[in-house]
Amino acid sequence: MDTDVLIVGAGPTGLTLANELRLAAVSTVLVDKLPQRSMLSKAGGVQSRTQEAFDQRGLLEPLLALGNHPVGTAHFAGIALPLTRDRHRHPWRSIPQVVIEGFLEQHLAAQGIQMRRDHELTGIAQDVDGITATFADSDVVRSRYLVAADGGHSTVRSLLRAEFPGRAGTLTTVAADVRLSGDDQAMTHARSEDGHWAMVFPLGTDPQGRPLRRLSLGGPGRSLPREAPVTEDEIREGLRAVFGSRVKLLEVRYARRITNAARQAARYRHGRVFLAGDAAHVHLPIGAQGMNTGIQDALNLGWKLGAAVHGWAPEHLLDTYHAERHPVAAAVLRNVQAQSLLMDQEGTRDPDLMAVKELFAALTRLRDVQYHLDDTLSGMGIRYPMPGAGEHPLVGLPSPDLDLGPVRSHELLRRGRGVLIDPADRFAEVAATWEDRVDRAGQGADAEPMLIRPDGYVCWAGDPDALEPALGHWFGEPR
Repeated sequence: MDTDVLIVGAGPTGLTLANELRLAAVSTVLVDKLPQRSMLSKAGGVQSRTQEAFDQRGLLEPLLALGNHPVGTAHFAGIALPLTRDRHRHPWRSIPQVVIEGFLEQHLAAQGIQMRRDHELTGIAQDVDGITATFADSDVVRSRYLVAADGGHSTVRSLLRAEFPGRAGTLTTVAADVRLSGDDQAMTHARSEDGHWAMVFPLGTDPQGRPLRRLSLGGPGRSLPREAPVTEDEIREGLRAVFGSRVKLLEVRYARRITNAARQAARYRHGRVFLAGDAAHVHLPIGAQGMNTGIQDALNLGWKLGAAVHGWAPEHLLDTYHAERHPVAAAVLRNVQAQSLLMDQEGTRDPDLMAVKELFAALTRLRDVQYHLDDTLSGMGIRYPMPGAGEHPLVGLPSPDLDLGPVRSHELLRRGRGVLIDPADRFAEVAATWEDRVDRAGQGADAEPMLIRPDGYVCWAGDPDALEPALGHWFGEPR
């Protein structure tokens, strides 16, 4: 083998996965067909759960130190959810994808992990021991596993002939990174009487300290072929149709057309090949969910691949990647489709649709409705099935951040290992047989005992008799 894992695609998903495999002490080759990193930000919002996961790896603080990354208010279909702003330790932030990619690339380089650019995959062959990948420059890489993180038009997925069911795009909208002047400098969703609409939210500042904005535009007659270039005049006209003279265009950094296509791979695992990120699911970018879902795919898969490479993974462990992540992305596609409908992107002003939206907006004034939507959009409401762990309310959810005296529990996850919180010092004997994979901590702390997987999800709490089966289920046979 040339490497344990070959990652195809160096976007946020592939870069995050490479870091997870580094923590797991797994050799990794990361390739990308682009000769250099793209400077285009296809995404910009970072969910609470993604920030929490970065914090659990010690990455959030240095990432935030790179610049001004504004805190925003969550929204559903452009309807603000102000009651949710302070629910989580890490609020929704605007961090452009290009910033995240640059940060992760530099972090990996500092750890000795380089990527091979200008490397276009042309073929894959799978056998019982591994994968043979061939590239356009005649390079050949032999690996135990391969992960496709190569985007919505995934070459790996095409070579696998993997099913990618769903709906083709039926309309396009404009997405652009711009500088604006005027009084609309906060995140907003505005609509004119004739159905034209615009969404603006902050992207931080450029190197000169000038505010950047992500702008989306749509409405009657604005759905043009995806390949049609977006002009400055088109953006100015769209702004004028919604804001009049209140907002003016100063500069366009980049602009493109996006579609409302919604597709998801039928299977995320194909033998030794795994699909992740946009290679596994595509949808209209609403609510800052696409990039976050891909990053969390990587967090879920990384430690499991590490366990398989090191030989202690239970037989079912790699299959839990599809079992856990496929329903998450399916739910994202459903809520994006609902938001797209409520936003009336084509600007039809259909009276029936307007009545539904008016009723929905009224419901979102209720606290419980805002909290439910926030759980959906923040990633904090994701709950994985945890067989045999009982009915404890924490099981399956992201772990709480506990004060354990000298450290907080999120800091214990920076090694990429499991963590057993054992405040009463009751489980030393059983934990000792998994100590090469699970750290034990929290003795004497005022906390509830729980077992946390390397990706930050609680896989046991409460019933002492269920601890040993949970350790075996997620961490394999004892040493």
